[in-house]
Amino acid sequence: MKPRGWISIGRVLWKALWLFGVGSLLLVLLLRWLPPPTSSVIAQNWLKTLWTDKSTAIRYMWTPYARISPQAALAVMAGEDQRFPDHYGFDFIEIQNVLEDQEEGKPLRGASTLSQQVAKNLFLWSGRSFIRKGLEVWFTLLLELLWPKERILEVYLNIAEFGDSTFGVEAASRRFFNQPAARLTGDQAARLAAVLPNPVRYRVDKPSAYILKRQRWIEQQMAQLGGVTYLDKL
Repeated sequence: MKPRGWISIGRVLWKALWLFGVGSLLLVLLLRWLPPPTSSVIAQNWLKTLWTDKSTAIRYMWTPYARISPQAALAVMAGEDQRFPDHYGFDFIEIQNVLEDQEEGKPLRGASTLSQQVAKNLFLWSGRSFIRKGLEVWFTLLLELLWPKERILEVYLNIAEFGDSTFGVEAASRRFFNQPAARLTGDQAARLAAVLPNPVRYRVDKPSAYILKRQRWIEQQMAQLGGVTYLDKL
């Protein structure tokens, strides 16, 4: 190919990257104030039900942070990301711990922060490719730059999957406890957080021995963090 051809390709790629960068920045900035009508994971779940001819209804009810029990916010931090108020999107301490565990032959586990999970669940698709991981890093940086911590937590609580086709603590609380998210107690919030590693495999309404043990551990962590006063760090 002639040099001019490579130059033209380079210009097209640069314009595409520039448009993506500006577009993604504006999208993240807009969602700082507007409730997401859906998320990438919810959309993928809906498409999956169409593909498999299932008639399962998607449960998703956006609820402002002020109308969610503080116990729910504390529980997801205790179970998923205890250093959430202090890091800038990536928990390098936890990453180091995971690498050390891997060297010792222990089972592989994730080290994603709440910010990373919001970036993935809101904007991206499932997978382990370098492209998807790179986009996750980009969106995580944008979230940390453009959103306050409380907004990241608010969106996480609203789009996290807590059961089959059940997204957000409001829908989960009404489905499993027959009450709004504002009335969740500490043990109920811990039960919801306990299934987050795999909400399809684990059940809130029919908890296994592992989920009950994890629930008790999360409740202990909630107490050690200082209770809901830990949210004042956000």
